[in-house]
Amino acid sequence: MLDISTIRKQLLNVDRFDDEILAIIESENWLNIWVPKNYNGLGLSFSEGLARLQHVAKIDGSLGWLVTLCSGANYFSRNLKPTIAKELFSSQKTCFGGSGMLGGTAEKQGDYYLIHGLWYYATGAPYLTHFTLNAKIIENEVELLDENGEPQFLSFVLDESQVEMISTWQSMGMVATSSHSFQVNKQLVHEDYSFVYNHFYSNDLVEQVPFRIFADLTLLVNYIGMAEHFLEKSLKHFTFALQDELHQYLIASTLKVTACAKKIEKLLISKISISEALEKEIHQFGEDVVQQLTQYIIVLYPQMGIQASKINNEINQIFRDFFTATQHRNFRKEMV
Repeated sequence: MLDISTIRKQLLNVDRFDDEILAIIESENWLNIWVPKNYNGLGLSFSEGLARLQHVAKIDGSLGWLVTLCSGANYFSRNLKPTIAKELFSSQKTCFGGSGMLGGTAEKQGDYYLIHGLWYYATGAPYLTHFTLNAKIIENEVELLDENGEPQFLSFVLDESQVEMISTWQSMGMVATSSHSFQVNKQLVHEDYSFVYNHFYSNDLVEQVPFRIFADLTLLVNYIGMAEHFLEKSLKHFTFALQDELHQYLIASTLKVTACAKKIEKLLISKISISEALEKEIHQFGEDVVQQLTQYIIVLYPQMGIQASKINNEINQIFRDFFTATQHRNFRKEMV
């Protein structure tokens, strides 16, 4: 059984994970939550995986965010040709990560692509064995466009030896995620290491979950987990009625996340298409939860006094981690 108290002490105010924490991540196989069992993964269902991610996020914000984003990148094992996936996931140490932004170019050269460019915010950059990126396709010195006039692009997996990390991560929270930038300087990558997000070589329910819903709920459980951690530590400082209200809200939010995931699984088993309206409903739910949790924490945090402002206080780190996570654009509401 994990010694959560010890792990939290080890992760207090560190700027990166040490070998002991990385060994725990590997032994628990957290990075392979979504990887099929035949590739040494856990092969969890959508609802099971979300519960696991929330548990990790409650232990520590940086730990949860790293596991969520990197296990989400390892999910791409399902998008790779089986021979390539088996090769890359022969070890539980395999850790994908990178950027979802479209940056840089991939110039077609026979069976290879010449990759060049700069990408930002690769969660866990120092710990990655492979970097994933999206690049615009160039053929015969011409940038290819789709039917809508938008750049055609492919996603690629590069070995960490082909990538240069640039130390740009200087945030107030989520410090240990080391979400630095990276650049690739004219590296040849075989076409077998390219992939398309919605083209799968495995046949499990989890890859049929619409990407927007997958992203929304995997991120949402991190906010819930961090808020659970915040509540737990706040109760050591004082007891207010608002904390019980937060506790009940967290229970209700967790139950609804589980209900959403199981509803998606049931629809997929029944081969019923998932409507755009349901996708929007789940996204709105996520926005509402993050906004409400933010308000609870804003009200409760000042009640803890000057002790909570000290950076060596665990609740100060939880506060910084949570509000760094709120800067992620996924649940950021538009200002009017």
